[in-house]
Amino acid sequence: MQEGRPLSPTEINRDLLRSILDTPRWFWPVVGILATIVLAAAITIGIMINSGLGITGLNRPVVWGFFITNFVFWIGISHAGVMLSAILRLAKAEWRRPATRAAEVLTIFSLITALSMPIIHTGRPWRAIYWFFPYDFARGIWPNVRTPLVWDPSAIFTYLTSSTLFVLIALIPDFAVLRDHTTGLTHRIYSLLAMGWEGNPRQWKMQILSGVLLSALILPVFVSVHSIVSWDFGMAVAAKTWHSSIFAPYFVVGAVHSGVSAVVFVLIILRYIYGWQAYIRHEHVDALGRLLIVVATGWFYFFVMEVIFGIYGREADEIAVRELQFFIWPISGWTLVFVITTYFIPVALWLTKAARRNLWIMSLACISVNIGMWLERYIIIVPGLMNRGVFTFTWNDYVPRFPEMIIIAATFAFVSMLLLLFSRVFPLVPLYDIKEGEFLRTEVKIGRRVVPATFRED
Repeated sequence: MQEGRPLSPTEINRDLLRSILDTPRWFWPVVGILATIVLAAAITIGIMINSGLGITGLNRPVVWGFFITNFVFWIGISHAGVMLSAILRLAKAEWRRPATRAAEVLTIFSLITALSMPIIHTGRPWRAIYWFFPYDFARGIWPNVRTPLVWDPSAIFTYLTSSTLFVLIALIPDFAVLRDHTTGLTHRIYSLLAMGWEGNPRQWKMQILSGVLLSALILPVFVSVHSIVSWDFGMAVAAKTWHSSIFAPYFVVGAVHSGVSAVVFVLIILRYIYGWQAYIRHEHVDALGRLLIVVATGWFYFFVMEVIFGIYGREADEIAVRELQFFIWPISGWTLVFVITTYFIPVALWLTKAARRNLWIMSLACISVNIGMWLERYIIIVPGLMNRGVFTFTWNDYVPRFPEMIIIAATFAFVSMLLLLFSRVFPLVPLYDIKEGEFLRTEVKIGRRVVPATFRED
């Protein structure tokens, strides 16, 4: 893509390091507001641990509610990092460059947030040790290694470790730039993080090679993490309506859909608050919008198949849940909102180039997707549990209460706060990636033709 004016290395350093070297006046007040929301949630969690889960809307048989819905949602958001950094890096998509760092960092913070949800959901966080180590030998309490609740921590920690390595390796050249632009203690810290980076050919070769290898190695983890999350439901014996063989690809594609939409929205916000119009351009948002059309259509196919598979078996439990989801208020209303906001509204907007290049419309479309994808997880979890009992006296409704709402709101504030703090210390748009893109876009005129001055052999 050749839109935008050429940028010199000096100009790139000045613009992309401005968020680190010069703190905007709005920065700390915004961080303070977000931290206040997180603090309110921490106090609420303390009250909930002291009083018990009875202060929430959880009941029998609806033992999973907002907390597990949010857990699945944030795991889904984390898939954007691999999609934009690993897959598009291997595909050599040039338009990925401004989005990679934000996607990778969003992956890490989303995983950290997701990990906190099941621990909060236990109501007694110290009992989470049952998932990892059998400490009560006298009573014979051992983890059930056949349950995905044991597989989840292994998969998520592997994903978190590999994603963190991915970010750190990509940051090394940028650490060296920061080392050369700072003094005093800050200079010494960035010098330590740069690990002696000098930018010689051997170092660049090793850095690029490790990035490509990590991109390839992280792909199986990318697929397995949300597949295992889907098996949390598929292998639950009591809730028969979750026994769908299509859950794994359905969850993975849905995760990419919500994750990439979240990254697009983050990029638009960064472009506005830091003035990065020359780096996060309309062409990048346009390309991401076209990618999202494909991903959204794939997700909608799996959604329709999941519903058809459930009805095709004609099991009483399955039919009861489908009736609840599509014909009984208010769940049917939420289902309608979820389908419209996740697919029909955003895809209708993304089909036109003018809408894809309008940042306001793209922001609304991406917010719409994530509202719908959060509702999708809610509609999978709650109706499946409401009707899971054979006898009518085991059926119940679920109404979330204020403690759950404040904790869920705080997760969004927490991720936003971490992104802002990260941008204050490290560049959220990779300097070396932008410089490489500027080098590769150089053109020369040969006769009547204008061709790239640099070619890469694949």
